[in-house]
Amino acid sequence: MSIKVKIVNDPVYGFIRFPERELMQLIDHPWFQRLRRIKQMGFADLVYPGAMHTRFAHSLGACHLVGKAMDELNAKGVTTQKEDYLAARIAALLHDVGHGPYSHSLERSLVTDVPHEAISHLIMKRLDKEMGGMLERAIQVFDRSYPARYLHQLVSSQLDVDRMDYLNRDSFYTGVSEGVIGYDRILQMLTVRDNELMVEEKGVHSVEKFIIARRLMYWQVYLHKTVLGAEMLLINILRRARELTTRGVQLPSTPALNYFLVRNLSIEDFQSDPRHLDVFCELDDSDVTSAIKMWQTNDDKILSDLCRMLILRKLYKVAFNESSLASILSEKREQLKKHKGIAEEDLHYYVFTGETSNKTYDINDELIKIETKSGEVKNITEINDTLVSQALARAVHKNYICYIQ
Repeated sequence: MSIKVKIVNDPVYGFIRFPERELMQLIDHPWFQRLRRIKQMGFADLVYPGAMHTRFAHSLGACHLVGKAMDELNAKGVTTQKEDYLAARIAALLHDVGHGPYSHSLERSLVTDVPHEAISHLIMKRLDKEMGGMLERAIQVFDRSYPARYLHQLVSSQLDVDRMDYLNRDSFYTGVSEGVIGYDRILQMLTVRDNELMVEEKGVHSVEKFIIARRLMYWQVYLHKTVLGAEMLLINILRRARELTTRGVQLPSTPALNYFLVRNLSIEDFQSDPRHLDVFCELDDSDVTSAIKMWQTNDDKILSDLCRMLILRKLYKVAFNESSLASILSEKREQLKKHKGIAEEDLHYYVFTGETSNKTYDINDELIKIETKSGEVKNITEINDTLVSQALARAVHKNYICYIQ
Protein backbone atom coordinates (compact mmCIF):
# COMPACT_ATOMS: atom_id res chain seq x y z
CA MET A 1 0.00 0.00 0.00
CA SER A 2 1.48 3.36 -1.02
CA ILE A 3 1.89 6.12 1.54
CA LYS A 4 0.59 9.56 0.67
CA VAL A 5 3.40 12.05 1.22
CA LYS A 6 2.41 15.50 2.45
CA ILE A 7 4.57 18.23 0.88
CA VAL A 8 4.59 21.76 2.26
CA ASN A 9 6.05 24.72 0.37
CA ASP A 10 7.96 26.52 3.11
CA PRO A 11 9.36 29.97 2.23
CA VAL A 12 12.51 29.32 4.26
CA TYR A 13 13.47 25.76 3.20
CA GLY A 14 11.49 25.21 0.02
CA PHE A 15 9.49 21.99 -0.31
CA ILE A 16 9.54 19.95 2.89
CA ARG A 17 8.08 16.46 3.20
CA PHE A 18 5.97 14.76 5.86
CA PRO A 19 5.59 11.15 4.69
CA GLU A 20 4.80 9.73 8.15
CA ARG A 21 1.13 8.95 8.78
CA GLU A 22 1.66 9.62 12.49
CA LEU A 23 2.94 13.14 11.86
CA MET A 24 -0.06 13.98 9.70
CA GLN A 25 -2.40 12.76 12.44
CA LEU A 26 -0.76 15.19 14.84
CA ILE A 27 -0.59 18.09 12.37
CA ASP A 28 -4.30 17.72 11.64
CA HIS A 29 -5.24 17.63 15.34
CA PRO A 30 -7.14 20.77 16.52
CA TRP A 31 -4.64 21.38 19.32
CA PHE A 32 -1.80 21.62 16.80
CA GLN A 33 -3.85 23.57 14.24
CA ARG A 34 -4.38 26.15 17.01
CA LEU A 35 -0.74 27.19 16.47
CA ARG A 36 -1.81 28.73 13.14
CA ARG A 37 -3.54 31.39 15.24
CA ILE A 38 -0.56 32.23 17.46
CA LYS A 39 2.10 34.56 16.08
CA GLN A 40 5.64 33.31 16.51
CA MET A 41 7.10 36.71 17.44
CA GLY A 42 4.34 38.34 19.47
CA PHE A 43 4.54 42.10 18.98
CA ALA A 44 7.64 42.17 16.77
CA ASP A 45 5.44 43.14 13.81
CA LEU A 46 5.01 46.56 15.45
CA VAL A 47 8.64 47.17 14.47
CA TYR A 48 9.13 44.69 11.62
CA PRO A 49 5.83 44.52 9.68
CA GLY A 50 6.73 41.25 7.98
CA ALA A 51 7.00 39.34 11.27
CA MET A 52 3.53 37.81 11.04
CA HIS A 53 4.53 34.15 10.83
CA THR A 54 3.12 31.59 13.25
CA ARG A 55 4.10 28.93 15.76
CA PHE A 56 2.60 26.45 13.30
CA ALA A 57 5.16 27.24 10.58
CA HIS A 58 8.02 27.26 13.10
CA SER A 59 7.01 23.83 14.42
CA LEU A 60 6.92 22.36 10.92
CA GLY A 61 10.37 23.87 10.31
CA ALA A 62 11.84 22.37 13.49
CA CYS A 63 10.42 18.96 12.55
CA HIS A 64 12.00 19.27 9.10
CA LEU A 65 15.41 20.20 10.49
CA VAL A 66 15.55 17.35 12.98
CA GLY A 67 14.86 14.94 10.12
CA LYS A 68 17.74 16.44 8.10
CA ALA A 69 20.02 16.21 11.15
CA MET A 70 19.28 12.52 11.63
CA ASP A 71 19.78 11.84 7.92
CA GLU A 72 23.27 13.36 8.23
CA LEU A 73 24.04 11.33 11.35
CA ASN A 74 22.88 8.12 9.69
CA ALA A 75 25.17 8.85 6.75
CA LYS A 76 28.04 8.95 9.26
CA GLY A 77 27.15 5.56 10.70
CA VAL A 78 25.08 6.70 13.68
CA THR A 79 22.40 4.03 13.45
CA THR A 80 18.97 5.44 14.15
CA GLN A 81 16.04 3.05 14.29
CA LYS A 82 12.91 4.00 12.41
CA GLU A 83 11.11 4.39 15.74
CA ASP A 84 13.79 6.78 17.05
CA TYR A 85 13.61 8.85 13.88
CA LEU A 86 9.84 9.21 14.24
CA ALA A 87 10.07 9.94 17.98
CA ALA A 88 12.49 12.83 17.42
CA ARG A 89 10.36 14.19 14.58
CA ILE A 90 7.25 14.14 16.78
CA ALA A 91 9.09 15.73 19.73
CA ALA A 92 10.35 18.56 17.48
CA LEU A 93 6.91 19.02 15.92
CA LEU A 94 5.20 19.36 19.33
CA HIS A 95 7.91 21.19 21.28
CA ASP A 96 5.93 24.47 21.18
CA VAL A 97 2.39 23.10 21.24
CA GLY A 98 1.97 24.42 24.81
CA HIS A 99 2.40 28.08 23.88
CA GLY A 100 -0.50 30.36 24.68
CA PRO A 101 -1.61 33.63 23.07
CA TYR A 102 1.27 36.01 22.41
CA SER A 103 3.63 33.30 23.62
CA HIS A 104 5.68 34.26 26.68
CA SER A 105 3.43 37.15 27.76
CA LEU A 106 0.75 34.67 28.87
CA GLU A 107 3.20 32.89 31.17
CA ARG A 108 3.57 36.11 33.18
CA SER A 109 -0.10 37.05 33.43
CA LEU A 110 -2.87 34.48 32.89
CA VAL A 111 -1.13 31.26 33.93
CA THR A 112 1.49 32.60 36.30
CA ASP A 113 4.74 30.64 36.42
CA VAL A 114 3.44 27.78 34.26
CA PRO A 115 6.06 27.51 31.47
CA HIS A 116 4.95 26.50 28.00
CA GLU A 117 7.28 23.47 28.13
CA ALA A 118 5.22 22.04 31.00
CA ILE A 119 2.00 22.58 29.05
CA SER A 120 3.57 20.98 25.96
CA HIS A 121 4.46 17.93 28.05
CA LEU A 122 0.89 17.61 29.35
CA ILE A 123 -0.54 17.98 25.85
CA MET A 124 1.80 15.29 24.52
CA LYS A 125 0.71 12.90 27.27
CA ARG A 126 -2.96 13.57 26.48
CA LEU A 127 -2.38 13.01 22.76
CA ASP A 128 -0.46 9.81 23.53
CA LYS A 129 -3.45 8.48 25.48
CA GLU A 130 -5.84 9.56 22.73
CA MET A 131 -3.73 7.90 20.02
CA GLY A 132 -3.04 4.60 21.78
CA GLY A 133 0.53 5.13 22.95
CA MET A 134 1.86 6.54 19.67
CA LEU A 135 3.84 9.30 21.42
CA GLU A 136 5.49 7.23 24.16
CA ARG A 137 9.03 7.46 22.72
CA ALA A 138 8.58 11.07 21.66
CA ILE A 139 7.63 12.03 25.21
CA GLN A 140 10.77 10.33 26.50
CA VAL A 141 12.86 12.25 23.96
CA PHE A 142 11.17 15.47 25.04
CA ASP A 143 11.66 14.95 28.80
CA ARG A 144 15.25 13.62 28.59
CA SER A 145 14.38 10.09 29.74
CA TYR A 146 15.07 8.33 26.44
CA PRO A 147 18.34 6.31 26.36
CA ALA A 148 19.50 7.93 23.10
CA ARG A 149 20.39 11.22 24.78
CA TYR A 150 21.50 12.93 21.57
CA LEU A 151 17.91 12.86 20.29
CA HIS A 152 16.80 15.14 23.12
CA GLN A 153 19.79 17.40 22.45
CA LEU A 154 18.68 17.75 18.84
CA VAL A 155 15.24 18.86 20.02
CA SER A 156 16.19 20.93 23.08
CA SER A 157 19.69 22.14 23.88
CA GLN A 158 21.91 25.14 23.22
CA LEU A 159 22.36 23.94 19.64
CA ASP A 160 18.95 22.55 18.76
CA VAL A 161 16.60 22.60 15.79
CA ASP A 162 14.23 24.92 17.66
CA ARG A 163 16.82 27.71 17.79
CA MET A 164 18.10 26.98 14.30
CA ASP A 165 14.63 27.35 12.84
CA TYR A 166 13.51 30.43 14.76
CA LEU A 167 16.74 32.31 14.01
CA ASN A 168 16.50 31.45 10.33
CA ARG A 169 12.75 32.04 10.10
CA ASP A 170 12.64 35.20 12.21
CA SER A 171 15.50 36.81 10.29
CA PHE A 172 13.74 35.93 7.03
CA TYR A 173 10.44 37.56 8.04
CA THR A 174 11.91 40.58 9.81
CA GLY A 175 14.55 41.26 7.19
CA VAL A 176 17.22 41.40 9.91
CA SER A 177 20.19 39.79 8.20
CA GLU A 178 22.19 39.48 11.44
CA GLY A 179 20.05 36.46 12.34
CA VAL A 180 20.92 34.43 9.25
CA ILE A 181 22.83 31.27 10.18
CA GLY A 182 24.47 28.48 8.21
CA TYR A 183 22.07 25.86 9.56
CA ASP A 184 22.80 23.42 6.71
CA ARG A 185 26.55 23.58 7.46
CA ILE A 186 25.90 22.98 11.18
CA LEU A 187 23.68 19.96 10.43
CA GLN A 188 26.39 18.46 8.21
CA MET A 189 28.98 18.90 10.97
CA LEU A 190 26.97 17.14 13.69
CA THR A 191 28.25 13.88 15.11
CA VAL A 192 27.56 11.62 18.08
CA ARG A 193 30.07 10.32 20.59
CA ASP A 194 29.29 8.40 23.79
CA ASN A 195 25.59 9.01 23.05
CA GLU A 196 26.10 12.80 23.12
CA LEU A 197 25.57 15.27 20.32
CA MET A 198 28.62 17.28 19.30
CA VAL A 199 30.08 19.17 16.37
CA GLU A 200 33.13 18.31 14.30
CA GLU A 201 35.92 20.85 14.73
CA LYS A 202 35.64 22.14 11.16
CA GLY A 203 32.12 23.32 12.01
CA VAL A 204 33.24 25.57 14.89
CA HIS A 205 32.91 28.84 12.97
CA SER A 206 29.36 28.02 11.88
CA VAL A 207 28.46 27.41 15.53
CA GLU A 208 30.11 30.72 16.50
CA LYS A 209 27.97 32.50 13.93
CA PHE A 210 24.89 30.73 15.33
CA ILE A 211 25.61 31.90 18.89
CA ILE A 212 26.45 35.47 17.90
CA ALA A 213 23.39 35.68 15.63
CA ARG A 214 21.22 34.70 18.58
CA ARG A 215 22.73 37.46 20.71
CA LEU A 216 22.23 40.08 18.00
CA MET A 217 18.65 39.00 17.32
CA TYR A 218 17.75 39.30 21.01
CA TRP A 219 18.85 42.92 21.37
CA GLN A 220 17.83 43.99 17.87
CA VAL A 221 14.50 42.14 17.62
CA TYR A 222 13.21 40.09 20.57
CA LEU A 223 14.12 42.67 23.24
CA HIS A 224 13.71 45.75 21.06
CA LYS A 225 12.38 48.63 23.17
CA THR A 226 9.13 48.84 21.24
CA VAL A 227 8.52 45.10 21.47
CA LEU A 228 9.32 45.13 25.19
CA GLY A 229 6.98 48.09 25.76
CA ALA A 230 4.12 46.37 23.92
CA GLU A 231 4.62 43.12 25.79
CA MET A 232 4.61 44.86 29.18
CA LEU A 233 1.47 46.73 28.12
CA LEU A 234 -0.30 43.45 27.33
CA ILE A 235 0.80 41.98 30.65
CA ASN A 236 -0.63 44.97 32.51
CA ILE A 237 -3.89 44.80 30.54
CA LEU A 238 -4.38 41.18 31.55
CA ARG A 239 -3.40 41.90 35.15
CA ARG A 240 -5.93 44.74 35.33
CA ALA A 241 -8.61 42.56 33.73
CA ARG A 242 -7.95 39.83 36.28
CA GLU A 243 -8.01 42.35 39.13
CA LEU A 244 -11.41 43.67 38.00
CA THR A 245 -12.78 40.17 37.45
CA THR A 246 -11.83 39.10 40.97
CA ARG A 247 -13.77 42.13 42.26
CA GLY A 248 -16.86 40.82 40.50
CA VAL A 249 -16.73 43.06 37.41
CA GLN A 250 -18.11 41.28 34.34
CA LEU A 251 -15.78 41.88 31.40
CA PRO A 252 -16.79 40.84 27.88
CA SER A 253 -14.47 38.10 26.63
CA THR A 254 -14.49 34.68 25.03
CA PRO A 255 -15.38 31.78 27.37
CA ALA A 256 -11.81 30.46 27.20
CA LEU A 257 -10.23 33.79 28.17
CA ASN A 258 -12.77 34.37 30.93
CA TYR A 259 -11.98 30.91 32.31
CA PHE A 260 -8.40 31.97 33.03
CA LEU A 261 -9.28 35.48 34.18
CA VAL A 262 -11.31 34.08 37.08
CA ARG A 263 -8.80 31.35 37.97
CA ASN A 264 -5.14 31.57 38.98
CA LEU A 265 -3.96 28.10 38.03
CA SER A 266 -0.68 26.37 38.87
CA ILE A 267 0.96 23.48 37.05
CA GLU A 268 -0.42 21.22 39.80
CA ASP A 269 -3.93 22.40 38.90
CA PHE A 270 -3.33 21.48 35.26
CA GLN A 271 -2.06 18.06 36.29
CA SER A 272 -5.01 17.31 38.55
CA ASP A 273 -7.91 18.52 36.39
CA PRO A 274 -7.91 17.78 32.63
CA ARG A 275 -10.58 20.42 32.02
CA HIS A 276 -7.98 23.18 32.47
CA LEU A 277 -5.92 21.82 29.58
CA ASP A 278 -9.00 21.44 27.38
CA VAL A 279 -9.86 25.11 27.83
CA PHE A 280 -6.24 26.23 27.45
CA CYS A 281 -6.14 24.56 24.04
CA GLU A 282 -9.06 26.75 22.94
CA LEU A 283 -7.00 29.91 23.51
CA ASP A 284 -5.18 31.75 20.76
CA ASP A 285 -4.21 35.32 19.86
CA SER A 286 -7.73 36.17 18.70
CA ASP A 287 -9.19 35.67 22.19
CA VAL A 288 -6.89 38.34 23.59
CA THR A 289 -7.11 40.69 20.60
CA SER A 290 -10.92 40.69 20.52
CA ALA A 291 -11.10 41.28 24.29
CA ILE A 292 -8.74 44.27 24.09
CA LYS A 293 -10.85 45.78 21.30
CA MET A 294 -13.93 45.51 23.52
CA TRP A 295 -12.21 46.67 26.70
CA GLN A 296 -10.97 49.93 25.18
CA THR A 297 -14.43 51.40 25.89
CA ASN A 298 -14.77 49.86 29.36
CA ASP A 299 -15.91 52.02 32.28
CA ASP A 300 -12.68 51.29 34.13
CA LYS A 301 -10.36 54.11 33.11
CA ILE A 302 -7.15 52.18 33.65
CA LEU A 303 -8.26 49.20 31.57
CA SER A 304 -9.64 51.36 28.76
CA ASP A 305 -6.50 53.57 28.77
CA LEU A 306 -4.17 50.60 28.45
CA CYS A 307 -6.24 48.93 25.74
CA ARG A 308 -6.46 52.09 23.64
CA MET A 309 -2.70 52.53 23.98
CA LEU A 310 -2.11 49.08 22.50
CA ILE A 311 -4.74 49.40 19.76
CA LEU A 312 -3.45 52.81 18.68
CA ARG A 313 0.24 51.85 19.13
CA LYS A 314 0.71 54.54 21.77
CA LEU A 315 3.01 52.28 23.75
CA TYR A 316 5.07 52.75 26.89
CA LYS A 317 8.25 54.65 26.35
CA VAL A 318 11.14 52.41 27.36
CA ALA A 319 14.54 53.63 28.55
CA PHE A 320 17.53 51.53 29.52
CA ASN A 321 19.62 53.28 32.15
CA GLU A 322 21.77 51.72 34.84
CA SER A 323 22.50 54.79 36.95
CA SER A 324 19.45 57.02 37.27
CA LEU A 325 16.36 54.81 37.04
CA ALA A 326 15.29 55.57 40.62
CA SER A 327 15.32 59.34 40.06
CA ILE A 328 13.55 59.00 36.69
CA LEU A 329 10.90 56.79 38.28
CA SER A 330 10.28 59.31 41.06
CA GLU A 331 10.10 62.17 38.57
CA LYS A 332 7.64 60.35 36.29
CA ARG A 333 5.43 59.34 39.19
CA GLU A 334 5.14 62.95 40.37
CA GLN A 335 4.38 64.16 36.85
CA LEU A 336 1.61 61.60 36.41
CA LYS A 337 0.01 62.45 39.75
CA LYS A 338 0.17 66.18 39.07
CA HIS A 339 -0.72 66.40 35.38
CA LYS A 340 -2.76 63.23 34.75
CA GLY A 341 -4.49 62.96 38.13
CA ILE A 342 -3.54 59.30 38.53
CA ALA A 343 -3.97 57.94 42.04
CA GLU A 344 -0.93 56.69 43.94
CA GLU A 345 -2.18 53.11 44.06
CA ASP A 346 -2.67 53.03 40.27
CA LEU A 347 0.67 54.49 39.22
CA HIS A 348 2.27 51.08 38.71
CA TYR A 349 0.13 50.64 35.59
CA TYR A 350 1.61 53.77 34.01
CA VAL A 351 5.22 53.87 35.18
CA PHE A 352 7.42 51.07 36.51
CA THR A 353 10.88 49.57 36.31
CA GLY A 354 12.07 46.10 35.45
CA GLU A 355 15.01 44.03 34.29
CA THR A 356 15.60 42.07 31.13
CA SER A 357 18.50 39.84 30.21
CA ASN A 358 20.09 38.05 27.27
CA LYS A 359 21.94 34.82 27.97
CA THR A 360 23.59 33.97 24.66
CA TYR A 361 25.44 30.86 25.80
CA ASP A 362 24.95 29.41 29.28
CA ILE A 363 28.04 27.67 30.65
CA ASN A 364 25.83 26.15 33.38
CA ASP A 365 23.53 24.50 30.85
CA GLU A 366 24.14 21.59 28.49
CA LEU A 367 27.34 22.66 26.76
CA ILE A 368 28.04 22.66 23.05
CA LYS A 369 30.74 20.04 22.64
CA ILE A 370 33.36 20.09 19.87
CA GLU A 371 35.11 16.93 18.68
CA THR A 372 38.60 18.05 17.69
CA LYS A 373 40.62 16.54 14.86
CA SER A 374 42.85 14.86 17.45
CA GLY A 375 39.85 13.10 18.98
CA GLU A 376 39.53 15.27 22.08
CA VAL A 377 36.17 16.63 23.19
CA LYS A 378 36.09 20.27 24.30
CA ASN A 379 33.49 22.85 25.24
CA ILE A 380 33.31 25.46 22.46
CA THR A 381 34.65 28.15 24.84
CA GLU A 382 37.85 26.09 25.21
CA ILE A 383 38.65 26.11 21.50
CA ASN A 384 41.50 28.48 20.60
CA ASP A 385 40.67 31.65 18.67
CA THR A 386 36.88 31.33 18.97
CA LEU A 387 34.73 34.38 19.59
CA VAL A 388 32.59 32.47 22.11
CA SER A 389 34.66 33.43 25.13
CA GLN A 390 33.76 33.24 28.80
CA ALA A 391 32.79 36.93 28.56
CA LEU A 392 30.27 36.25 25.78
CA ALA A 393 28.90 33.34 27.79
CA ARG A 394 27.89 35.61 30.67
CA ALA A 395 24.33 36.91 30.74
CA VAL A 396 23.82 40.60 30.01
CA HIS A 397 21.29 42.26 32.32
CA LYS A 398 19.68 45.61 31.59
CA ASN A 399 17.44 47.62 33.87
CA TYR A 400 14.67 49.57 32.20
CA ILE A 401 11.85 51.98 32.95
CA CYS A 402 8.46 52.00 31.19
CA TYR A 403 6.30 55.12 31.35
CA ILE A 404 3.63 57.06 29.51
CA GLN A 405 4.11 60.61 28.33
